[in-house]
Amino acid sequence: MLFKEKVLKIVKNIPKGKTKTYKQVAELAGSPCAYRAVGNILNKNYNLKIPCYRVIRSDGKIGGYNRGTKKKKELLNKDLK
Repeated sequence: MLFKEKVLKIVKNIPKGKTKTYKQVAELAGSPCAYRAVGNILNKNYNLKIPCYRVIRSDGKIGGYNRGTKKKKELLNKDLK
C-alpha cells in the first residue's frame, strides 16, 4: 500500500469528535518524520468521506484546510455536538 493510501485510510477512520495530529498520522502510516507529506496529501484531498479537518497541528493549533480554516473550525465544532 502506498503512503498516500495509508494516510487517507487512517484519516478516514478518525472517529467523530476526535482528532489526530499530522505527526500521529505519519507515525501510524509508518513514516514518523513525514508529517509535512501528510499535510500535502490532505491538502489535495477533496473526498468528503475522508474527514481531513480532523487532523490538526502538534502544537494544538488548527492548521490548514483546503476549504479554508474557517470551514475547518466549523466542521470541528459540529463534530463535538
